[in-house]
Amino acid sequence: MDPTALLDHMQLLAPEMVALRRQIHANPELAFQEHQTSDLVAGKLAAWGYEVHRGLAGTGVVGTLREGTGARRLGIRADMDALPIVEATGHPWASRRIGCMHACGHDGHTAMLLCAARYLSEHRGFDGTLNLIFQPAEENEGGARHMIEQGLFERFPCDAVFALHNGPGIPVGQMAMRTGPAMASFDRVTVTLTGVSAHGAMPHHGVDPMQCAASIVLGLQSLVSREVSAHQAAVITVGSVQSGEVYNIVPEQAVLKIGVRALDPAVRDQIERRLKAFVHAQAESYGLKCEIDYRQQYPVLVNPERETSFARQVAIDLLGEDKVFERPATMGSEDFAFMLQARPGAYVVLGNGTGEDGGCMVHNPRYDFNDRALPLGASYWVSLARKFLV
Repeated sequence: MDPTALLDHMQLLAPEMVALRRQIHANPELAFQEHQTSDLVAGKLAAWGYEVHRGLAGTGVVGTLREGTGARRLGIRADMDALPIVEATGHPWASRRIGCMHACGHDGHTAMLLCAARYLSEHRGFDGTLNLIFQPAEENEGGARHMIEQGLFERFPCDAVFALHNGPGIPVGQMAMRTGPAMASFDRVTVTLTGVSAHGAMPHHGVDPMQCAASIVLGLQSLVSREVSAHQAAVITVGSVQSGEVYNIVPEQAVLKIGVRALDPAVRDQIERRLKAFVHAQAESYGLKCEIDYRQQYPVLVNPERETSFARQVAIDLLGEDKVFERPATMGSEDFAFMLQARPGAYVVLGNGTGEDGGCMVHNPRYDFNDRALPLGASYWVSLARKFLV
C-alpha cells in the first residue's frame, strides 16, 4: 500500500483510535500499577491473533506476530504509565483518578501502537517476527531496565528496537530525530546534612545545616559553569530543600534533592565525582555530618547511525522530506536508553502540535495528546515494520 492509501485507511480507523486513546486517558495508572491498561492491551492483541505474554516488570505486555519464513525480528515499544499530577484540562475524557493523569502522552503512544497492531494483523505485508512491547513505568522508575533484566530480549529476540514520543512544539504531520546522543542521562542525588538543633535565640549552641545547604545550592552551579567544557551540556537542578518547621529553632537536619543530567557519559561521571567531593567539603567546613545517596537512573540515549537513518527514511517516505528534520539534543531523559544499550534501534519524535493545537508541554496539568497525530503515528509504525521485515 502506498503512503497516501495507508494514511487514508488510518483516517478511517481514527474514530475508534481516538475513543481508545481517550478511554486510556480517563483511566490513568502510575508506574507498575498499569493493571487496567495492561488488561486492555492484552485483550486487544489476543483478539487480533497475537501471542500475548504478560508479567515482565509486573504489568508489561509483549505481543508477538509471525508472518512468512523471514528470520528478521523487530521490536517496537510503547510506554503505558501516567504521572502523579492533578489534571486541569477540563476535557470530557479527563482523568477520573484525582492526582493521576496522562500528562506525557503515553495514552497516545499506546493507542497508536495498538492501531498499528490491528492493521498489521489484518493486512500483514511483512516477512518475519514482530514483537510489540508495551512497557510500564517509564516515568523515573526504569520499567525498560526491569523488562530487560527479566529477560525481554532473551525471550523475544529483536534485531532492532524502535520507540516514538510525541513532541509538543512540532507541527502535527512532522517528525524529528537525531543521530548520536539525543537525550541526557538522569541521576538522582539525596544529600542529608546533620547538625545540632538549638533555640533560634542561641544558635551558637547548635550546628546549623541550613547555612551549608544554602552554600551547596549556590556553589553546585560552578561544577557546570566552571568545570564542564562550554562545548558540553550538563544541568544540575536542586529540586527540593527540606529542613525545619518553625521560626525559632535551628533545625537538626537538612535534606537536598538534586537532579543531574549530561549528554556525555564522561561528563556524567565527572559531575558525580566532583559533586560528592564538593558537598563533603562544604559539610566538613560547617562542622556537619553528611550522607550522599547518588543514584544513576537513566543513561544517555544514543541513536546509532544505521538504524536512525533507516527510521528517518521511513518517515520521509511517509510524510515527505520537507516534513522530517534533525532534532537538537534535549536534556530530557528516557529509559528507552536502556533498550538502545541492549539492542540497536532509534528513538523518534512525532509532532503533537504548536500553540493551542497541542503545543502545551508535557508534565503539565493542561497537557493533552493531540488526537490528530494518532493516524500518523500508527501509519509510521506500519511502514517501519513492513520496511524492516522484508
